[in-house]
Amino acid sequence: MNIFKKIFGTQSENENQEKIDNKSQFLPDEILPVDELFTFKFRENGGKFIYCVNINEVHENFENILEENDWFERDVCCFDSRLYNFLEENKLNFTDIQNPSFFFTSCENLIADEGSILFSSKQLKQFKIDELPANVVVFASTSQILMSKGDGLRSIKSKYDKEYPTNITAIKYFEKTSEDDFLNYGSCHKNLYLLLLEDL
Repeated sequence: MNIFKKIFGTQSENENQEKIDNKSQFLPDEILPVDELFTFKFRENGGKFIYCVNINEVHENFENILEENDWFERDVCCFDSRLYNFLEENKLNFTDIQNPSFFFTSCENLIADEGSILFSSKQLKQFKIDELPANVVVFASTSQILMSKGDGLRSIKSKYDKEYPTNITAIKYFEKTSEDDFLNYGSCHKNLYLLLLEDL
């Protein structure tokens, strides 16, 4: 390698590919930061991820989701009173609902190692995942990203001290899988949008 390449660090695509090809199978894989790992796995599972720098961007992107799906002035299932202002400002009905277009919720944690979203009865009440609308919009923050489900369960335990929530479950599949895929047998998929607010 010549001196200019050493100084400026320019490499051709062939040299980059050679490095990948020559990497020993015995070396450990690169470890991604937990937020990057979550993003990668979540998208791999078919989730729609929208990163927001501030709360104004969250409101703006929520409106974009409504517009994309023609959900304005529709019925919405939402159990979290902290999210009602999003619904009120967009004239969405969340009381006396008959046939909700989507489920709008917060979550307990985002699980990086499998790209899933962890919920409890605080968000879902007594409902099972398959009893909720097929379309889901989740509002979460970057501080909720944890590496594993075990970390998520420990977080729930410390967060709720004595009155532990029930109905703890995760959504991992965001696209319909083929019926031949026995590994996903019995899993419930959702068309899911994640509005992720940077709060760290």
